[in-house]
Amino acid sequence: MAELKVGCIVMGILENNVYFVHRDGEYDAVIIDPNSQGGNLFTKLREKGLTVKGILLTHGHFDHIMGVNDLREISGAPVYASEDEENLLADPVLNSCAKVGKNYTVKPDVLLKEGDVVEIGSMKFTMIKTPGHTEGSCCYYCKDDGILFSGDTLFYESAGRTDFETGNTAQLKESLKKLMTLPEEVKVYPGHGEFSTIAHEQLYNPFIGI
Repeated sequence: MAELKVGCIVMGILENNVYFVHRDGEYDAVIIDPNSQGGNLFTKLREKGLTVKGILLTHGHFDHIMGVNDLREISGAPVYASEDEENLLADPVLNSCAKVGKNYTVKPDVLLKEGDVVEIGSMKFTMIKTPGHTEGSCCYYCKDDGILFSGDTLFYESAGRTDFETGNTAQLKESLKKLMTLPEEVKVYPGHGEFSTIAHEQLYNPFIGI
């Protein structure tokens, strides 16, 4: 199977990692957490010869969703999110859009349960529930490719905050333990900051095992 290619565009004042993913030699692409400028993201991918076929959300905070509606309208691509994040996505106060003066909401086209697999082209993304940063935070695991998109649950030598609406520290600790059971060689692509691996986080992340 051809290599899974992961591109990253750092966007916004919080320097979000917006990922676009496609199989080498194929043209169907997935965008993960489009934080803004949905139209520009669509254009950038089209210039690379890629067609947006899916939009995956790791959680519903404003800095991960405010490009979703424009991108969906232009591309026609469905939006996927955890079933447990539906209420937060529908509420500008819960999703913190109100804090930046925006009345922004997102209605997912597909609500995912633990273990559901999103198949787009030859790509497979397994949804892993990882509550804590928000009630419906999740990660997407490409098992065959050894890649994890961890959103704001797991960062390079750090972890997501739990002091926002629906956050829960105890749940986050359990979610981190869950992710540490993945193979050590799995590459971790977080919502902000540097990339990592499960092996590195097992050794150096101070939030593991607390």
